[in-house]
Amino acid sequence: MIDIAGAVAVESIDEASRDQPEPAHAAAGVRGVAAHYGDPLREQRILDTEVGLVDRSHRGIIAVPGEERASWLHTITSQHLATLAANDGTELLVLSPHGHVEQHAMVAEDGETTWLDTEPGATAGLLAYLEKMRFFSKVEPRDATAERALLSLVGPAATDVLGVLGVTGMAAPDLIAVPGPKFAAGAVPPRASVRYDVRPLPTGGWARRGPLGVDLLVPRAAMEQVVAELRGAGVPVAGLWAYEAIRVAARRPRVGVDTDHRTIPAEVDLIGPAVHLDKGCYRGQETVARVHNMGRPPRRLVLLHLDGITTDQPPTAGTPVTLDGRTVGFVGTAVLHHELGQIALAVLKRNVPEDAALRIGETAAAIDPA
Repeated sequence: MIDIAGAVAVESIDEASRDQPEPAHAAAGVRGVAAHYGDPLREQRILDTEVGLVDRSHRGIIAVPGEERASWLHTITSQHLATLAANDGTELLVLSPHGHVEQHAMVAEDGETTWLDTEPGATAGLLAYLEKMRFFSKVEPRDATAERALLSLVGPAATDVLGVLGVTGMAAPDLIAVPGPKFAAGAVPPRASVRYDVRPLPTGGWARRGPLGVDLLVPRAAMEQVVAELRGAGVPVAGLWAYEAIRVAARRPRVGVDTDHRTIPAEVDLIGPAVHLDKGCYRGQETVARVHNMGRPPRRLVLLHLDGITTDQPPTAGTPVTLDGRTVGFVGTAVLHHELGQIALAVLKRNVPEDAALRIGETAAAIDPA
């Protein structure tokens, strides 16, 4: 999609951006993605009110074939995957021994292989962890980024246009309610904490319905055909800047941007979609259980509104957030939203008041109360 007229590559704007293919993937022919196609705010409005097609083919793809893949992934990640079956999708985390978030991946199961897609720049780390945990398990994880590409149909009408690709009737995400502290054993059903419907595509690959729309995990060789079919049916394209603005407004954290080395799942609202609270032991589980039973993680994810007066440039990820001159958190993703203006996700100390007069450098910021 980087060859579509008007496309402006992410790396042409920011050479240091993490939103470009990993060097090994670029060497294998994976190309960069578009930040926008000439009008980022219009592209946002399309994703917010209709549907648009976003190129996210820079994300890393890991294939996990092998007859023991479900039970194996169940034991080494935060999600309940023992009953994972064909056409199931979900999310998972890899945690440190102390319960800090190290990796996040979206999941799609096709009956023969479990497919994991993860942040650009995180593929090698996730694959190394999987390789380290193989032991004698009958699994064969591999980097499949050069084979598969991720596209996303984003917006309220995302499922309406899937008929063009031969897919209809995709079910909405099925999220188990997070139980309260000190819940009874067996209170959480023995299945993934969120289920995303996965359907095969006639061109090869799969469609997975998620919280922002429908992801299309397609063979790279078929990517051009899929894009042409959707654009031929009138689906407009939108850049990564538009996608990020929609994600921030929806308060969906991005691991490695909206998290730091100390982040635990409860701080950034990842317990619901990516952690099963009543499954067997996995690395980091003790911290997850202890914090949940206490009911008060030390920090929390918030949406900030920035005044946008002193500068029209959103702050970079990692910029400190201060209150009365002392640091109380950090900024994650900051964007210019087509309706909300400058907004940002931030992780703040739990005791920061909702009406606090926050500062990010010279910029004033306020917590969104919703």
